[in-house]
Amino acid sequence: MPSQAADKNRPSPEWIAEMRRRFPCEPEMDRVLVRKLEQRGGPGYSPVSLDALKTGTEALIRARIGEDFTITNARWLSGGASKLQMVFDLEWVDPALGSRTTTRMVMRMQPAESISETSRAIEFHAIRALAGHIAVPPTYWFDADGSFLPYPATVYGFAEGVAKPTATSSKVSGVGTWIPPEVRATLGHQLVRDMARLHTFDWAGADLGVIDKPPSGPQALEWQLNHWERVWTEDAVEEIPLMRLAMGWMRQNIPDCDQLSLVHGDFRVGNFLFTEPDFRISAWLDWEYAHISDRHEDLAWTIKTVFGGLAEDGETFLVGGLIPRAEFLAGYEAATGLPIDQDKLRYWDIFNSFKSIAIVLGTGVRVSSLGKTHQDVLVAWLAGIGYPLLEDLRQQLEGVL
Repeated sequence: MPSQAADKNRPSPEWIAEMRRRFPCEPEMDRVLVRKLEQRGGPGYSPVSLDALKTGTEALIRARIGEDFTITNARWLSGGASKLQMVFDLEWVDPALGSRTTTRMVMRMQPAESISETSRAIEFHAIRALAGHIAVPPTYWFDADGSFLPYPATVYGFAEGVAKPTATSSKVSGVGTWIPPEVRATLGHQLVRDMARLHTFDWAGADLGVIDKPPSGPQALEWQLNHWERVWTEDAVEEIPLMRLAMGWMRQNIPDCDQLSLVHGDFRVGNFLFTEPDFRISAWLDWEYAHISDRHEDLAWTIKTVFGGLAEDGETFLVGGLIPRAEFLAGYEAATGLPIDQDKLRYWDIFNSFKSIAIVLGTGVRVSSLGKTHQDVLVAWLAGIGYPLLEDLRQQLEGVL
C-alpha cells in the first residue's frame, strides 16, 4: 500500500472524493482545491518567459473584446510572494470612456501550485464588487483555470503607490515593515476607516459572482473550518497532534455571529499601496482570500503581533506598526457601530494561527519539495516560521483548555 505522503503527491480520485465528503466548503474553493489535487502529480513549475505571458494575456483579452487592441511595454513587476506579475500598456477602446486610450494594466498569475491555493475568480469578483466603496484597482478580466495563460490569472488596472515608505525596509510579504512615526497616524486612521467600510459593506445586496453567500452564520463559519482542516489534511507532510487538538477545540466552541461581513482574509500592512508624499491609501490588493465570515476573523488577523511592532517606548504595541492596539479597536467600534467581543477575538486568533501553520508548514513545504512554485527557496524558508507559530498556538490553547 502506498504511503500517505505518496497518496498526497499523486492523490487518487477516490481520495479526492473522500476529502470533499469530509470537508465540504464553498463551491468555488472546492473547485480550486480539487484542481490542485488533480494536477499535483503532474509536472512542476517551469520558468515562463515574458513573451509567453504576453502571448497568453493577448489570447485572454482577444477572447473578451476581439482583435482591436495592442499590448506594449510589457515587463516584469516585482512584489507578491506567491504570484507572477507582468505590467503592460494596453492600447484599446475603453468601453467606460467610449474612446481609444492607453491603459496601464497588471497581469497576476499563480505558479503550478501556490503556497496557498486560491481563486482568481474570487479575487476578481471581490475587487469588482467593492469598487467605489474602498480603494481597489479596476478589474478587467480573469482566466479561472489557465485556459489562455500557463496558469490561472487576473488582469486589473495598475495602481499607483508603494507598499512601504521608500526610505525603509521590510521582511517577506510586508512583515517587519518600519513606518516612520510622523506618518503612522495618517496611515493608521485610514487602516481603521477602510476595515470599517469593508465590514459594513452591503454584501447581501451586491453582485459577488462566485463568492458564495452562506445562508447563516454557522454555515459560514463551518465552511472556514472545513476549508483549512481540508488544506492541512491534504498538504501536511507530517501529522502534528497540536493541529488536530486546535481544530477539535474550534469545532466544539464555534461562537455565535451577530453579523456576517465580507472579509479580506489578509488585511494588513503590505497589502495596500499608498502614495507619497501625502501617504494616502490608493489601493487594497490581494483579495484572493475574500469570503463571508465574522468580522472578528479579519480583526484578529490584522492585530497579530507578527504584523506589527513596538513603539519607541518598547511597550506600546502598534497594529501594523501604525496605531496602538487599543486605539485601533476603539476607532473600529466608533466607525462601524459594531462591538468587539474579546472572546471572539481569541477564538479567531486561534483560527488564524491554524490557518498560518497550514499555509507555511503544510502547503508551503509540500509545493516547494515538489518544485511546484517559482519561489521554492522562499517558500521553503517560510516553513521556519511555522514552529514559532506552533508555540504560539500551544500557548493559545493552554489559555482556553
